[in-house]
Amino acid sequence: MSAYALGPLLHEGKAKRVHATDRPDLVAVEYKDDATAFNALKKAQLAGKGWLNCQISALLFEQLASRGIPTHYRGLGQGEHAGHWMLVRPVRIIPIEVVIRNRAAGSLCRQMPISAGTPLDPPLLDLYYKDDGLGDPLLTEARLAYLGLLDGEQRTAVERLARAVNAALQDIFERVGLILVDFKIELGYTEDQQLVVADEISPDTCRLWDRGVQDASERILDKDRFRQDLGGVVEAYGQVLKRLQGVCPEPLIYR
Repeated sequence: MSAYALGPLLHEGKAKRVHATDRPDLVAVEYKDDATAFNALKKAQLAGKGWLNCQISALLFEQLASRGIPTHYRGLGQGEHAGHWMLVRPVRIIPIEVVIRNRAAGSLCRQMPISAGTPLDPPLLDLYYKDDGLGDPLLTEARLAYLGLLDGEQRTAVERLARAVNAALQDIFERVGLILVDFKIELGYTEDQQLVVADEISPDTCRLWDRGVQDASERILDKDRFRQDLGGVVEAYGQVLKRLQGVCPEPLIYR
């Protein structure tokens, strides 16, 4: 018997559906097969993508937890919810995308005179206002203060947590022969006001390059394969999962 009953749909985003459960301390997240890019201007259905992202996120959330980094993750679903469902703590999401860049890529190379692949030391942290209608604009410190989204202490806590996540993920991916180019995360507050990592961590939200491949296109194992029409998106995600499974314990099933 399941430890929870699925409740009404709370929110549907580009890649996930979030459902209430009959427990106030538990939310169910369904990972979809939808692929989107450029603020959903480009869309496709990729069979198996949701399952892969759910499994990858579960492994990475558990690895973060093992390093003392708090997340909303509670475990994977079971029964009819096995595979592409995740159980999480409810959080109040901060409407900010936190991006950390270890190497130059993507929009950074279009906005600054810097070559793709250039190492960034220290890693660059950018904050973006999470609003598709506005195009998720970059937030300067002045704009952040004007919007009142974070006070000084909260801003410091967000950066500290994001950089801890970066250090942990770099270590994990290094062990499986992958370069963590950059990634975005969402953070939120639990009911007891703990700042935690939320949403997902997957090839949808990380740029990952195969360290053993020199070709600029072939080394890509992330959503850029979809953005750039390179093909092999699900296969690339599958390779990321297989590598992580080689160094991570089986993910927890929520009971």
